[in-house]
Amino acid sequence: MTLPTVFLPHGAGPCFFMEWGRGPADTWDRTAAYLQGLIASLPERPKAILVVSGHWEAPVFTVATGKWPQLDYDYFGFPPHTYELTFSAPGSPGLARRVRRLLGEAGIASAEDDEHGWDHGVFVPLKLVTPDADIPVVQLSLKADLDPEAHLAAGRALRPLRDEGVLIVGSGMSWHNMRGFSPAFTERSAKFDAWLEGAVTDAPNRDAVLARWDAAPYGREAHPREEHLLPLMVAAGAAPGEPAVVAFRDTVMDVVVSAVEFGRAA
Repeated sequence: MTLPTVFLPHGAGPCFFMEWGRGPADTWDRTAAYLQGLIASLPERPKAILVVSGHWEAPVFTVATGKWPQLDYDYFGFPPHTYELTFSAPGSPGLARRVRRLLGEAGIASAEDDEHGWDHGVFVPLKLVTPDADIPVVQLSLKADLDPEAHLAAGRALRPLRDEGVLIVGSGMSWHNMRGFSPAFTERSAKFDAWLEGAVTDAPNRDAVLARWDAAPYGREAHPREEHLLPLMVAAGAAPGEPAVVAFRDTVMDVVVSAVEFGRAA
């Protein structure tokens, strides 16, 4: 059984685990429901999860190899209890080695880090996706040059993992402009999101179109810096030529955000 790949919105800091006071109280409820239903929607339960988060960059693609990674509460100004959240899933040194082997076979340089802790782009959404923390998790960094073609290529190299029971997850946000969450950006975010849907569902041309994402309508307003979009490139690259579907869409904090699943038909 071949698993799809997923690009999901990981929210704002620990937003799912606190009373949200920066807008309606139910702001993140629909995103949370999507994340909570993700595993049940898959054709089979994953044996492991490989996560690429928008919150870890390294000179080359770097794999976290720790058996029991700690949590990195890399958000600021949230309630004290959110710095006590737990997520006790194990790492998987074996999967980490497999990731490096596949990257190496594709001629892609990589490194490993046995001390890297999971950032909130990993543990916050996965607390909803796997609340029992019973699926091993490995994190892969972004490459610090932020080259979209390099991230698409990394995804292609990792494609065999999908046949091995590994769920490849890109964790970011389809709109990530910290000064662009207001009604003034609602229409612009909708236009960027419409472009994104057209890009990901055009399977034959997807990689070429995504590589030129900054030419999209309001592309640089959606992502003044592209680290929260590049996890999508890895997920897309790992499903070459396969269908994709926008599996979730909502207006959150006045802008449109979405999740994409690759390797799954509409």
